[in-house]
Amino acid sequence: MSTISTSAVPANAECRSVLADGRTVTITVSRRPRANRADVKCTVPNATAIAERMQQVVRLARHTEVRLDSRDQVVLSMDITPAATERDWELAAVLADRMVRGLHPAATTSAQGSSEAWHLGRVTGTVDALQITHLGALSGHADLSAAVSTVRTWFPLHSGGINDALGWLEVSVFPLDAPAASEEDSIAAPGLDLAAQQEVRHTLAAARHFDGKGLHRWRTVVRFGQPRFQGDSYQLALVMADRLARGREFVPRGRLIATGCSSAWHAGRVDTVEGREPKLALILNQVNNGDRVLLPKDWQDQLPPGYAAGLRQKGASLACIDKIGMI
Repeated sequence: MSTISTSAVPANAECRSVLADGRTVTITVSRRPRANRADVKCTVPNATAIAERMQQVVRLARHTEVRLDSRDQVVLSMDITPAATERDWELAAVLADRMVRGLHPAATTSAQGSSEAWHLGRVTGTVDALQITHLGALSGHADLSAAVSTVRTWFPLHSGGINDALGWLEVSVFPLDAPAASEEDSIAAPGLDLAAQQEVRHTLAAARHFDGKGLHRWRTVVRFGQPRFQGDSYQLALVMADRLARGREFVPRGRLIATGCSSAWHAGRVDTVEGREPKLALILNQVNNGDRVLLPKDWQDQLPPGYAAGLRQKGASLACIDKIGMI
């Protein structure tokens, strides 16, 4: 087994990318002890949105790394500002981040490429004239996304208007070679505000504690189809997506639709949520053949007459639960 000498890991690195107007942007990156700061910090002149996108790209690309070490903070910056619509600098940011952590040779000088699925390692781009389709190709490895398990579940989004719909969330897990030091540091939820990100991390970490063998083994990315919502009734759908992705539940024939929360996920408990009647109506209207519906046990005696029969008529199944792992 080979290891990287800490003395060989640079404290600074840079990678360039050519913009659409012919200018060359240089992404400079440095590494320092984290000291309770954010794991990744990005700055772009007069462009907060681009800096936020760069931070998101780097964090998502780290999902495909087999070892997780969050003891250092990595700081990335651009010397000039790309147009808001440009994306080809993304691969250079990913490589610069890996260079300064000793995961990619610092000899790489330029890169062009972007991705809609950095958490799967997929990329369309060129590195020093080398065409690649996935990050594993940089070191001659197979496509790392083959080791990423991704599951999508649905939950009712109710606001009392025409925008009521079944929202989706997606959990992607990648097995780690070495245990993560912090479960919550290993979970990313891009697109959510800080409070929602923290709630997602707390929920998954607690529910995995209930597994007994679920902690410190996974690098996780959670995505929401609609990242702007209120309430915690998505939690059961989140926990079930995570359990499905990790092989802890049987996969339904169709979609898994769930609503429920908990103040004790570490004990596997499922609690009730608000908005029972409109959410039940929404689910009944939206289910398809093969769907599996999970509701809080507290709702079982308050279901409208014929509700379960109506779901069965549409080919969907129903379970009202008070504990995960008992479905």
